[in-house]
Amino acid sequence: MSGPVTEPPAEQARPAARAPLPPWWEPLATRARQVRRHDFSRWAIPPTGGRRSAVLILLGEQEQTGPDVLLVQRAASLRSHAGQPAFPGGGVDPGDADAEATALREANEEVALDPASTTTVATLPRLWIPVSGFVVTPVLAWWHAPHPVHPASPREVAAVHRVPIRELADPANRVRVRHPSGFAGPAFEVRGMVVWGFTAGVLNTLLDLGGWTQPWDESRVRELPPLR
Repeated sequence: MSGPVTEPPAEQARPAARAPLPPWWEPLATRARQVRRHDFSRWAIPPTGGRRSAVLILLGEQEQTGPDVLLVQRAASLRSHAGQPAFPGGGVDPGDADAEATALREANEEVALDPASTTTVATLPRLWIPVSGFVVTPVLAWWHAPHPVHPASPREVAAVHRVPIRELADPANRVRVRHPSGFAGPAFEVRGMVVWGFTAGVLNTLLDLGGWTQPWDESRVRELPPLR
């Protein structure tokens, strides 16, 4: 019998960075290149099956609000994940060279993001989402040349938000959301949205890696209505 499978650490970014990282990126940048799957999820990657996909975790900075992350709100008409906040992203296309290419292509299609305005910092470990059957690779990037973005594909995206990290870390905005299955996970109440599920779980870990997490009341639980 073979021994346990060890997940490799996150891939390091391609060496040709377009812009230096601001000081606030540490310790996130260093830790992101060392994390493993279990730092984000308790679900193991299935040996077969699962649709490959990628999401873009794009961190920028604004003068008034500091570091922020780009989130989209899915259109209410979608068959799955309707109305939910999420990272830009989607399934791998045959022409995509790698997860970075997938994440940037999807972000361009969804919110008109210029890929040249970003610098990839790390490709994080693949994560399994059992409810949707996706094997997702999160791509962490620095938005070194931010520009206006908008729902470029209204059938998929209803709104685009740059959510400040300080709002996500604010204990007043942190809750746990209980799924109808009984599972309760971290969530965020920001900008009129409830960010939960896969997206909230990744953000929760990123706050830890970046040293931004503040003590919060984990007994605050919000019931999630049945999903369609």
